[in-house]
Amino acid sequence: MTNSNLPSIQLADAITAQLAQLRRHLALAPPREAAQILANVLDYGTGLLGEVTELVSTGSRFAKVNSERGVLPPEVWLALGRAANELNTVGVDLTEHTGAIQKVAAPAVESSRPTAAPVASAMVVRRRR
Repeated sequence: MTNSNLPSIQLADAITAQLAQLRRHLALAPPREAAQILANVLDYGTGLLGEVTELVSTGSRFAKVNSERGVLPPEVWLALGRAANELNTVGVDLTEHTGAIQKVAAPAVESSRPTAAPVASAMVVRRRR
């Protein structure tokens, strides 16, 4: 059981609540605003995804030290390390798509020429690992 009086636990609880609030905003936001939210979250250098990856990586280092001391089973360290690696891979994969998201987030530039309607792609291929 955690001690909810600790400032670090209160911070974690507050961040969790804010993430839930952000998720609700994203779900209801118009496309441009949703794209802005996603662009900020997915910015691997300064966004939420990069910070969460670093947080899990820090947790992995904690688990390593404590598994070496016999406080935690080694599987905990391995699982956190694997999670940090997977998050890093996902972050790197998403980096190549943030430009497209940022284009949706950018304010529309007025043009004297009519613009063509966006064309949906025929198929989206999902990679399996």
